[in-house]
Amino acid sequence: MPTKRFSRSLVAVAVVVAISAGFVAGRHDAAPQWIDNAHAAGAVPSLQPAVPAPASAPMMPAEAARTTGMPDFSGLVDAYGPAVVNISAEHLAKSKPTANGQRRVTPFGNMSPDDPFFQFFKRFYGDQFPGGGAGGDDDGGGASDQNSMSLGSGFIISPDGYILTNAHVVAGANVITVKLTDKREFRAKVVGSDKQSDVAVLKIDAKSLPTVKIGDASKSKVGQWVVAIGSPYGFDNTVTSGIISAKARSLPDENYIPFIQTDVPVNPGNSGGPLFDMNGNVIGINSMIFSRTGGFQGLSFAIPINFAMKIKDDLIKSGHVERGRLGVAVQSVNQSLAQSFGLPKPEGALVSSIDKDGPAAKSQLKPGDVILAVDGVTIDDSATLPTIIADMKPGSTAHLTVWRDKKEKDITVSIGTFPNATKVASDDSNASQVKLGVAVRALTPDERRQASVAGGLLVEQVAGPAAAAGIQPGDVILAINGQPLTAADQLKDRLANAGTSVALLIQRNNQQIFVPVDLE
Repeated sequence: MPTKRFSRSLVAVAVVVAISAGFVAGRHDAAPQWIDNAHAAGAVPSLQPAVPAPASAPMMPAEAARTTGMPDFSGLVDAYGPAVVNISAEHLAKSKPTANGQRRVTPFGNMSPDDPFFQFFKRFYGDQFPGGGAGGDDDGGGASDQNSMSLGSGFIISPDGYILTNAHVVAGANVITVKLTDKREFRAKVVGSDKQSDVAVLKIDAKSLPTVKIGDASKSKVGQWVVAIGSPYGFDNTVTSGIISAKARSLPDENYIPFIQTDVPVNPGNSGGPLFDMNGNVIGINSMIFSRTGGFQGLSFAIPINFAMKIKDDLIKSGHVERGRLGVAVQSVNQSLAQSFGLPKPEGALVSSIDKDGPAAKSQLKPGDVILAVDGVTIDDSATLPTIIADMKPGSTAHLTVWRDKKEKDITVSIGTFPNATKVASDDSNASQVKLGVAVRALTPDERRQASVAGGLLVEQVAGPAAAAGIQPGDVILAINGQPLTAADQLKDRLANAGTSVALLIQRNNQQIFVPVDLE
């Protein structure tokens, strides 16, 4: 079975996926000098009766290390472990029987493997395809209704119930349940979810909850101890530790996030859990691993908390994240390229191409330019540029310092909008409550060209009737009841006048198919 080098999949029952955890390790550092001096002075134990020490705040690992010469994470766990939660996300694979015992129709139904369309549906629906009529229900109705469950972690950031986790933990879930360490369970609502950053905000209806302490990832250092708390394989509040291996790490297809790399081992269920520093501050959200096998191989990655908190603020405020866009493709500058362009040293982001419809196309920027700085901020490597640009407000002006013809040149570019804002086809922002159960956005020009379609809406979240019918995130809705779609508002208007069912024309993996959806 082929494997992925970088994995960020959901942790479903009986399915191996990519999440992050902690590396259990012990390291006996040299004892502090003052301890050695005490022994040299001939210190002896007191003969006075021991007096119980008064109760005090839990000792953080950094303080424990100064006292004992080695880290002790028990104080951190006592203080902040209760704020780490277990998250279970239920995904509806097929519809359940109605009240009168009849099953709602799905695209696969009880199709036999001998049906001439069986292989087509199997290719179209992939892992969601149940295999036709194999097996049977208790009522003899063919393939049984099945729900899948994904496990993940999260942490409480406010006493009134706001929780941070990974977007991939809750993506497409019909029901999300949050369990605290005191065994209380709450139904959670998705306040907002951002696929690009893999950050999601949940809300539970509770008060006076324990919370974590938010730190500053920029102050963390390579080589320092870090602690992960999460729910690997559903084992709540499992504590593991390791060190920071690198910072501002760029990964393939994930160059928007400056990951914290650690040697925290991965176990299914740790995704979305907090990464603590030695003072008990959360500095990251455990999110990804590097693996050739699907299991932990010594490299895991966390989203810096500073980055995640900015995303959180946008999600709570508007339900989506607005990012700046330059509209260029860039690559790193190595020694050979630096010599070719006459650069004193390898640095900057080399512009390899410019989107003809992007903001940079309207400026003086050209392919072959090396972007050395943005608004005075040095671009040491190409991985730095996307993060800086994305953090800029659309409509603002970026002042670029570029290297061209063996000299520096100043260029200004009006920042555009990154096309990732999600519009839900309902006034209700909770996708699981809308009539169809999808959150969609219009395709960008590049996406339309790649899909070879004139219009369509990209499905970003799915729940309810749409999930029951087999619609998946990443599908493109081309038409509803034969009427083409180019904007989310069109879908909303046509659903308002729809009856109890609609037919959606869906494109997936360059194949198109009509999918009936029972809106009831």
